[in-house]
Amino acid sequence: MYLAFKDVADLFADKKGVHEAEQFYCTVSDQAKSRQPKGLFIAWNDNMGELMDAIANGAIAVIWDNKRELPHYTPTQFPVFFTNDTVGAVQEILKKYIEKLDGDQTEKMNMTNFFLKNKKLFTDKPETEAISGLIEELSKKIDSIITERRG
Repeated sequence: MYLAFKDVADLFADKKGVHEAEQFYCTVSDQAKSRQPKGLFIAWNDNMGELMDAIANGAIAVIWDNKRELPHYTPTQFPVFFTNDTVGAVQEILKKYIEKLDGDQTEKMNMTNFFLKNKKLFTDKPETEAISGLIEELSKKIDSIITERRG
């Protein structure tokens, strides 16, 4: 099952753009220049690439630090979820998705793929240790689901 707009919107009070409850994300990525079909792009910082690149590579929404100015070229209807804490936002998205996988047992053929750059970001800094644990938990959950499918 895919991460959906509604799942993400529930986590972020501050948002703009079109609110499509039925929209879903096939990928979650912090790599602007990587292919991310139906992607939720996480803009960690300026070093991760431009939002324009992410959109060109398939991003259909973005998690954006509200301390940074949103680029003027951002499409008016493009969903933008604003946060004060990008690391915390990623943690909450991972938790939400793990909960979702634990819930509905009927639709597990299609899963959102998480492509987060440089695993070192998740292990060297105390504030990101939780992300590393969540990624490991998600990986185990996905392995379990794949094993169930093979049944």
